Amino acid sequence: MTVRSESVSFESEGETLRGEVYLPSGARPEGGFPAVVVTGSWTTVRQQMPALYARRLAERGHLALAFDFRGYGDSSGTPRDVESPDQKAADIRNAVTFLAGHAQADPGRIGALGLCAGAGYTAAAAARDERLRSLALVAPWLHDAELVEALYGGPEGVAVRRKAGEEAARRWRETGEVTYVPAVSTTDPEAAMYGPFDYYLDPRRGAVPQWCNRFAVMAWPGWLAFNPIAAAPEIHAPALLVHSEAAAIPEGARRFHEALAGPKEFVWTTGGQLDFYDQEPAVTTAVDAAVDHFTATL
Repeated sequence: MTVRSESVSFESEGETLRGEVYLPSGARPEGGFPAVVVTGSWTTVRQQMPALYARRLAERGHLALAFDFRGYGDSSGTPRDVESPDQKAADIRNAVTFLAGHAQADPGRIGALGLCAGAGYTAAAAARDERLRSLALVAPWLHDAELVEALYGGPEGVAVRRKAGEEAARRWRETGEVTYVPAVSTTDPEAAMYGPFDYYLDPRRGAVPQWCNRFAVMAWPGWLAFNPIAAAPEIHAPALLVHSEAAAIPEGARRFHEALAGPKEFVWTTGGQLDFYDQEPAVTTAVDAAVDHFTATL
């Protein structure tokens, strides 16, 4: 199906968020298209994996929105590039408000698809917003305090990052200066993601011009304290998880799935974490599962 897109903007907590709505080419059905908010991994902008998934959903008959969070990409908001789970969850809820008022969308059939960290933000948003009627979480990064310690070098590694974040936040409050490190690097061990994360560094994949590859150090305490698994008992909307044992923290996905309060489905497949961002067959597997899920539940 041919897809058309339109540039849009909407408000979130006093800031202007910008994005694209991807629309199926067919005539608007009575009541409007089912609509999906699409979000990607941490530090990213809409031109990366959100745009790919939004377009693929529109090809299958769903209106889909990909947007830049506050302080990222083309959206307003300062300080820039601060990975705030609370802010991002609020931005998703405001994206739902935008879609509920979109002329082509059915306000009673709004869902969300979150990839990687976007899955956690989507979960946090859904726990507080019953307008989100269905969720699809792809290669979800879902952690709790125990998993955070395992991921970041034990209590000592967590403490080092938390202290650095607190010092960076104090510096920002006192001077207005934001301390940044690379979001991804193969040479700088201070990077938020240190290692061969090829998706982000390859201009043929995720290294798009709109992505500035930086992480505000002040964000560490909020990220380390974030517990999207705790949101699961508050989520009553039907939820699909698509994941792989070779992708990020499958144990977190299992804990989250077990704790969900509403109808739930798990699709285990193959592929590494970065494969789900733009590689086949991982993307098609995830999109097919999400479309089947949204068709049944929206």
